[in-house]
Amino acid sequence: MEGEARTCRLSADPAPLGAITLEELESASDGAAGGDEAEAEAAPGAAGCPDSAYGSSLEDNPGDEQEQERLLSYWQSVGRGHRVDVPRDMAEPIQQLTRNNHPQERESVPFVVIARKEQLGHLLYEKRHYEKAKWACVKVQEKQYEQSICLGFMKIMRYICQQNSSGLYLGMTVPIATIVHTSESTPGITRFVTVAYYLPSGLQEQPPAPNDPDIVIEEWPPTIIYARAFTGVTNETSIAREINLLAELLESPELCLQDTFIVAGYTNPAATNRQNEIWFLERP
Repeated sequence: MEGEARTCRLSADPAPLGAITLEELESASDGAAGGDEAEAEAAPGAAGCPDSAYGSSLEDNPGDEQEQERLLSYWQSVGRGHRVDVPRDMAEPIQQLTRNNHPQERESVPFVVIARKEQLGHLLYEKRHYEKAKWACVKVQEKQYEQSICLGFMKIMRYICQQNSSGLYLGMTVPIATIVHTSESTPGITRFVTVAYYLPSGLQEQPPAPNDPDIVIEEWPPTIIYARAFTGVTNETSIAREINLLAELLESPELCLQDTFIVAGYTNPAATNRQNEIWFLERP
């Protein structure tokens, strides 16, 4: 993992650091492809042409190589703005995500709303029930929180984009969940995180095996979740703030786990502000 972490590193530059996020990467892809939208729609392997979308050969389609280089360059440019290096082996997953980047086709994790807490017509939080489900998870612990998110996200991206036993693009689901932890001995959140991808309903019974041994398919049990929405970037400061805010709003926060929380990221490239939620997990 150390070798791979170096290709997904944050600069040692003392300037403020920030994790490159799912929304920004997809927005970058959207922007890179936007100038050639008509060309992309007509290109072999574009969404709507399932046969070629699942792995057409670059040798058969020389234009694919140019598209990959253009998209990779664009993502790397965005990454540099966040002190994150996007490695070259992300070129094909980037292309797959871009070609299949249709928000209306993204499957959401199903849940049932049990209760809603509102104040003056403003939703403060929801109490939800989530059924048991399988998630592809990767546990990461790097020197910086941002490094952990970067490395974990790219591993999940590779799994979604054909690097699995089926060899197929699995499809994007929302939200992408990041499990974070707090510790009495450490201020804020710890460096140990888990990045998780909900497997589409059609793959729940027999999930494709990951090629990457660091990715594990886990079955999460039925869970009661308290969810509060927030917008903007997700970093150590904003996550700690949102945890404290929700803890103050809950009538009985002691009913929830006190050291484990989930940051749920919803993909919405067209939105001005990114849409996220902080989740508290009710004790079993």
